[in-house]
Amino acid sequence: MSTWLKILLFLLLAAFVVIQFFQPDRSTPAPKGKLKAPPEVMNVLGKSCYDCHSNQTDWPWYSYVNPVGWVIDYDVSHGREHVNFSNWQAYDARKQYHIRQEILEVVESGEMPLSRYLWLHGDAELTPEDYIVIKKWVASGGVER
Repeated sequence: MSTWLKILLFLLLAAFVVIQFFQPDRSTPAPKGKLKAPPEVMNVLGKSCYDCHSNQTDWPWYSYVNPVGWVIDYDVSHGREHVNFSNWQAYDARKQYHIRQEILEVVESGEMPLSRYLWLHGDAELTPEDYIVIKKWVASGGVER
């Protein structure tokens, strides 16, 4: 192995070690009024949405290894900006209606859950039954039974 290749590998390893000291904030903000929905809806959202769209994020071990951790942090931060089910009651009725419509759109289009999330969380993939649960929930106006 040439000297330059050894130096390059050493520098890459050193950079990898250094970036581990720059961890994202994984604190859990206090909820501002959680979503209340029928149990079947909560089950679907819990398995497929809550990691990125609530304050109940499960941070797996690999989320502590950068740069992967930065990507996961970005997805969670971005997801919470769009909708945070832990803050559902803080949204007014019009916003809740709009979010439910968006949920149906992104689920039907296959945009959500993100495909890169499904690589390691295959159980989060929505089944045809899950689509029906979401569709009925949206059609009901989000009414809790």
